[in-house]
Amino acid sequence: QVQLVESGGGLVQAGGSLGLSCAASGRTFSWYRLAWFRQAPGKEREFVAAISLSGNNQDYADSVKGRFTISRDNDKNTLYLGMNSLKPEDTAVYYCAAGVTIYSSSISYNAGNYPYWGQGTQVTVSS
Repeated sequence: QVQLVESGGGLVQAGGSLGLSCAASGRTFSWYRLAWFRQAPGKEREFVAAISLSGNNQDYADSVKGRFTISRDNDKNTLYLGMNSLKPEDTAVYYCAAGVTIYSSSISYNAGNYPYWGQGTQVTVSS
C-alpha cells in the first residue's frame, strides 16, 4: 500500500494562488493513478482533478477547469495541485488519493476507486 501526506494549504485572499503537494511513500508510486478531492463544511466530498500513471491524461471538475493544474513527479513520488484565481467557494479540506491501475492513461472521478487517502490540508480563501 501507499501512504500519502498533503502539505501546502493555508489562508489566501480571493484571486490569489496556492500550491498543494502530496508526498507518497510505500509501494511504487508510478503504479497509482492519482486525484485531488475536496470537502467543504456541510458538503459532500467532491472530485477536483485526476491524473494518470505517467501524467499524460488529466481532467478537472468544471468548477476548477482553467484555474487549477494537477501534475506529478514519479521520480520524487509527489503529486501537485497548482491553484490560481482562487475563489471563496474553493475553501475546503483538500485530499489526495491513490489507486492502483494497470492502464497507463486511466483516470477516475469516483472516490470509490481510490483506496488510499491522505489526511487532508485546509485551504481557506477569504473574500
